[in-house]
Amino acid sequence: MSLIRPVIRGTGHYLPERVVENAEFAKTLDTSDDWIVSRSGIKRRHFAAEDEYTSDLATYAARAALENAGVTADTIDAVIVATSTPDYTFPAVATQVQANLGIISGFAFDIQAVCAGFVFALANASGLILAGQAKRVLVIGAETFSRIMDPTDRSTVVLFGDGAGALVLEAQEGTGASTDRGVLACDLNSDGRYRDLLYVDGGVSRTGQAGYLRMQGREVFRHAVEKLAATAMTALDKAGLTAADVDWIVPHQANLRIIKGTAQKLGLPMERVVVTVQDHGNTSAASIPLALSVANAEGRFKPGDLILTEAIGGGLSWGAVALRW
Repeated sequence: MSLIRPVIRGTGHYLPERVVENAEFAKTLDTSDDWIVSRSGIKRRHFAAEDEYTSDLATYAARAALENAGVTADTIDAVIVATSTPDYTFPAVATQVQANLGIISGFAFDIQAVCAGFVFALANASGLILAGQAKRVLVIGAETFSRIMDPTDRSTVVLFGDGAGALVLEAQEGTGASTDRGVLACDLNSDGRYRDLLYVDGGVSRTGQAGYLRMQGREVFRHAVEKLAATAMTALDKAGLTAADVDWIVPHQANLRIIKGTAQKLGLPMERVVVTVQDHGNTSAASIPLALSVANAEGRFKPGDLILTEAIGGGLSWGAVALRW
């Protein structure tokens, strides 16, 4: 029996020009390169220029994905942007990207699930394709987290960076088997009881200001490994697959210790994990599409590879997607 599968047609990414090495933080904070690397695996990250906004990063990544896919912007039916750092309260970043690309039809909207945002966006894009609402969707994760970091908080400011990643998701015919290319299964979760573990202490309704990111790092770590492994296994089970079938994990790039801990729980070696956190830091919703694009550009993926993505962020919100390249 044939059915429609949402298949990745192309990927792209963008990183701001400014590279911030760990040594730069040591000038103003009680920290060091060794301290940061030992706790996070991060060596450097990119920060957007003052006149460079989330919609700009998203647009650059989208153009790269369109080029990689070999398609033009006027063939895109929908634009979905996952972000927690929009240019404005409204309109959505996605509508700005839509305009920047010259798209005058279809629809565009943002999704906010913090670091899990891209997983939620990919699941929503897949659902739109399966429902027949769109045939080709630009799915983007883009962030300028440097704008919401407390420069005096060494426990958070060293962890995050700016960037964007994008992919073109396209309806293609499959057989319905787990050997099909495309998105095979998604698993999404959230639990608002854990809001205080990771949040921003500002907002339009509460303070009228953007605020700063606040995090209880140890508690987030404790939840992360357990929940990421569980959602990954659920997504695989929904697809009728197991961890042994996985060729690559492309995880949310938050912390190297979390990445290693999750891979260990899944029984997969680090040689099969895409890791970019050392060069990008935690780019929140941008981290998975950024890592996908980097790995694709390096030629790591081959047709038929089973790829598992998973992420957790504020909310708490977490989820996973199993897809075949």
